[in-house]
Amino acid sequence: MHAINIISGISMAGVLIGSAALVIILSVFNGFEVTILNLYGNFCPEIKIEPRLGKTFNPNTAYFNSLHQDTRVFSFTPVLQEKALIKYDNKSFIGTIKGVGRDFLKSPLIDSTIQNGSFTLRSGGQEYAVLGAEVENNLGVNVKDKFSTIQIYSPRRQAGNGTDPLDEFVVRPITPSGVFEVGQDFDDMVVTTIDFTRELLDQPENVTALEINYKKGTDLDEAQQAIQEKIGKDFTVKNRREQNTELYKTLNYERWFIFMILTFVLIIAIFNIIGSLTMLVIDKRKDIAILTSLGANKRLIQGIFFCEGMMISITGCITGIVLGLGFCILQQRFGLVKMGSKMSMIDAYPVSMRLSDFVLVFFTVSIIAVIASGISARLSIKGLTDIKHDL
Repeated sequence: MHAINIISGISMAGVLIGSAALVIILSVFNGFEVTILNLYGNFCPEIKIEPRLGKTFNPNTAYFNSLHQDTRVFSFTPVLQEKALIKYDNKSFIGTIKGVGRDFLKSPLIDSTIQNGSFTLRSGGQEYAVLGAEVENNLGVNVKDKFSTIQIYSPRRQAGNGTDPLDEFVVRPITPSGVFEVGQDFDDMVVTTIDFTRELLDQPENVTALEINYKKGTDLDEAQQAIQEKIGKDFTVKNRREQNTELYKTLNYERWFIFMILTFVLIIAIFNIIGSLTMLVIDKRKDIAILTSLGANKRLIQGIFFCEGMMISITGCITGIVLGLGFCILQQRFGLVKMGSKMSMIDAYPVSMRLSDFVLVFFTVSIIAVIASGISARLSIKGLTDIKHDL
């Protein structure tokens, strides 16, 4: 009997650890998702309007002007963006020049992306550029040097047949004010004012996109649908998820892959209950015989062992969920587990708890427990048959 208790305790501990691990891992993945999307949110607006055909369009229309004046709009940013050659100290890099309007700086988290310097685009009548980390690493720009400038080359829209190749490019110098780091999709950018970019690209009116963020409480799905209906099929209107479909897919794939691995661990732990209950049936042969002689039928005996298996599983599950919840709360408040790097944006593993994850873990364990306990209960009936045969 002592050995059976030990095996049952080990099974319960396995369910406990597996349930706690599932809660913690899912919460950590949620935390990474929230952190990454918040960082991307500085460069990915809630609504983005782009031309369906071509690269640019004229935003000076009655509807776009009225959209700018919408009281629900928090920021309305015209964007002019294009590939360009960036040079600094005999080094060159092909990156993306992103010219933005003043509302771009309204984002409250924009400074959290800065690794060095500041996110300054205009100061004292002078225009500045903020470099992506990939641009800074390739060119070795020292943003702390106030006298350092980068040269940006862009092909002329109406190039001639001159003998000097440099005549085919518009070249503009600009002083970098800082370095930001978000992710590989954005770190090859140079962000500057739209006025500087208009002069560089010779685009006095057109833009490549309009980026719109709304005030809290706005129904974004309704706003997106209303814009699409107004501007028609000549434009695409994308929400944040549609702008980053690959990122969302990657995050979801990783999340469910880890979930499936830990679920298999739980299955192994819970199915150990079959072994412990089988041993319990053997150990309780005489007790089962007495219950049978007192009038207990097969359904009652089966129910006893089914409840035993469910009790072991559910007790371990609930205890594991509570422990996982406690750890997540401590991690949120105190950052107990560090990431082991000197990243300024993320020091400890981020955690974000969702009720749906706790329900999912409990539901998963319950389903596996029902199957395992059902198998154990059927084995108890077989044991009952063997007892009657022996008697």
